Amino acid sequence: MFRLSRYVSALVAAEEGRAPAAPSRRVAPGPGAGEASGPVVIWNLIRRCNLTCRHCYALSADKDFAGELSTDEAFTVMDDLKAFRVPVLILSGGEPLLRPDIWRIATRAKMMGFYVGLSTNGTLIDEDNIHRLQTVGFDYVGISLDGLAATHDHFRRKDGAFAASLKAIRLCRDHGIKVGIRFCPTRDTAQDLPALLDLADAEGIDKVYVTHLNYAGRGNHNRRDDAHHALTRRTMDLLFERCLADVRAGRTREYVTGNNDADGVYLLKWAERRFPAQAPMLRRRLEAWGGNASGVNVANIDNLGNVHPDTMWWTHTLGNVRKRPFSDIWMDTSDPLMAGLKQRPRAVGGRCGACAFQAICNGNTRTRAFQLTGDAWAEDPGCYLDDDEIGVTGGGPRVQLTSFGETRRRAAVAGA
Repeated sequence: MFRLSRYVSALVAAEEGRAPAAPSRRVAPGPGAGEASGPVVIWNLIRRCNLTCRHCYALSADKDFAGELSTDEAFTVMDDLKAFRVPVLILSGGEPLLRPDIWRIATRAKMMGFYVGLSTNGTLIDEDNIHRLQTVGFDYVGISLDGLAATHDHFRRKDGAFAASLKAIRLCRDHGIKVGIRFCPTRDTAQDLPALLDLADAEGIDKVYVTHLNYAGRGNHNRRDDAHHALTRRTMDLLFERCLADVRAGRTREYVTGNNDADGVYLLKWAERRFPAQAPMLRRRLEAWGGNASGVNVANIDNLGNVHPDTMWWTHTLGNVRKRPFSDIWMDTSDPLMAGLKQRPRAVGGRCGACAFQAICNGNTRTRAFQLTGDAWAEDPGCYLDDDEIGVTGGGPRVQLTSFGETRRRAAVAGA
């Protein structure tokens, strides 16, 4: 997750001669880590959903799925997560409000001291249960919107879905619950983003989270001409300018992006044009952030108790919390994928291996590389910066993968 507002605020503060807030540093948990915390855990408590969205990564449906964790099993997992110093639980689905024990789980999580977020489509939030959300004390409620009414209802395959979600946003806002919208720009939805940002302003919405599509991409050298990469750049340019306008106006709305850690590098390139004197400071902060955190500071538990490096790695299971505590699973680097994800710098190849900004993005999203090539350490095809922007000439080293456990870096020079 890339907290854009934090970095734009630091740029403006430095430009105005004020001391920016100290950058946060992420430390991977482990033996001897002292006060280090465990990862943020995104927990898909239930697979059932009342919608059948066209882009669902969990392949949910409006039916019960066998084998999901019981309430007592969820409580046992929470005890282990707390002992492991996990700071944040994001309760997700499917649609988590369909789980009958959601209130018990969320209330217990708050009482244990977790920061508790709810990831929902919003259509089940109404006047009858908004007070329960308020009583639980959710720290944040994220509600997905795919655009304005026509676009959203089309992708959610339900007439009136947008109206119901907007009603939920307003109910949360009016009851003092921090609420944000989540949006994924695609060729079919990106045209609605300016209007959604206007809506966030008009409705006093606290947070805007833009998550990138896990896109395979085409070509290495013509990324500005590639339709999807061009769309991504326009999206980020718009977010940068809207965020900057909010910061300068004293508005506290948060802008966050996800699923493409090249955003940090693209922001640095933008700052070099708009805030050249502050760009070195920004680069230091971005390197302290450290880019992709899959397998290190971000984790996923699915509805069956399977543990994954993040929510996009459901094809790779590290273990199951019914058989081993999450804390043991997470620190076990006998799994070659986890060993590679926790390594820094990661042994990535291609453009990613040759990139001058690997310290910022950490090789970006490994799932995209794996889905396209079968190689978890190949270059990320979702990077939307040109070779010249990231200092790549001639391609750089490649990685040949026969399995996660048999990855060998092969330099693209004779004798290496």
